[in-house]
Amino acid sequence: MPKTQDLVWSDWRSQLQHRISTVEVLQEWINVTPAEAAAIQASAGKYRWSITPYYASLMDRDDPNCPIRLQSVPALQEFQSFPGAEPDPVGDTAYRKTNRVVHKYPDRIVLLVTEACAVYCRHCTRKFHTTDLDGTYFETSEAGSWEQDFDYIARHPEIRDVLLTGGDPLTYSDEKLELIISRLRKIPHVEIIRIGSRYPVLLPMRITPEFCAMLEKYHPIWLNTHFNHPKEITPEAAAACDRLLRHGVPVQNQSVLLKGINDDVETMRSLLQGLLKIRVRPYYLYHCDNVTGVSHFATSVEKGREIMRGLLGHMTGFAVPQYIVTTKLGKIPLWETQVHADEQGYWLENYRGETLRLKQSDGY
Repeated sequence: MPKTQDLVWSDWRSQLQHRISTVEVLQEWINVTPAEAAAIQASAGKYRWSITPYYASLMDRDDPNCPIRLQSVPALQEFQSFPGAEPDPVGDTAYRKTNRVVHKYPDRIVLLVTEACAVYCRHCTRKFHTTDLDGTYFETSEAGSWEQDFDYIARHPEIRDVLLTGGDPLTYSDEKLELIISRLRKIPHVEIIRIGSRYPVLLPMRITPEFCAMLEKYHPIWLNTHFNHPKEITPEAAAACDRLLRHGVPVQNQSVLLKGINDDVETMRSLLQGLLKIRVRPYYLYHCDNVTGVSHFATSVEKGREIMRGLLGHMTGFAVPQYIVTTKLGKIPLWETQVHADEQGYWLENYRGETLRLKQSDGY
């Protein structure tokens, strides 16, 4: 591992300050291929990229197909054209009510608290909306700039669930996050606050005892994170999740099905079993969105179903995530039902393909 001058490994702020964002520095961590170098050069002015030293330490120096490298180092495929690809396939733009509020479902909203991340994942759904860590998107001193967002939530009593996302909300300090969370807690009809963050995976030292203690004051709070490969389940990541859990914050995982990274049954089983061992519940397995610059990661729906068939019956029920796709109509399940109807009623099918008829009384 390179000895980065002035880097304090256990300090999340120091990790952010020493992010890898040039070919020269990346070369200290891995043997950069000509294709990777060309992709990094092509990314300038188009796609952001950076990698925390912690996440870089998980990369295989000599394997360009390393799942950590594929998720974090730019690739030339990002600049290829794919049929149907678009910047916003999930339709967030159409549901934006303020600069930060996306109101797609009746009882819940997305609050885009920042566009900044520590690591710019190459498969990001919001690839065109990320910015650098320059601190300009969110300044707590400019409290008035948030008034329209809080006012919108306050004026819509049907909103009971708020998801803080971005970017990554944990990019900002505990103090800045607490200003947002405490303000939401003053709105009576907001029952649940969720945080979407990949920092337990990319920068686990961000999950400090102080941060967890702050969250504990505002329950119920949930955190959804994003492990994609067993290699990401490190002792550091496990400890970060444990700190959250010990402060009463449930942690769920939302993976993305990614070609060449986790699109086989063995890898997915290992990932899900590893998550259960650290008490993180698998929640969603997202079909990769057809986002411009991301489509090369997409598998077929049938590949996703094949993987789901390889999970069902081979793992305890709560280890199996929901396989879904996010669309402009909302989230749609892609896993085929195991209930089949005919003129005589319903047939049930198990994971081995065995079937039996569902016996019902005449009262149904």
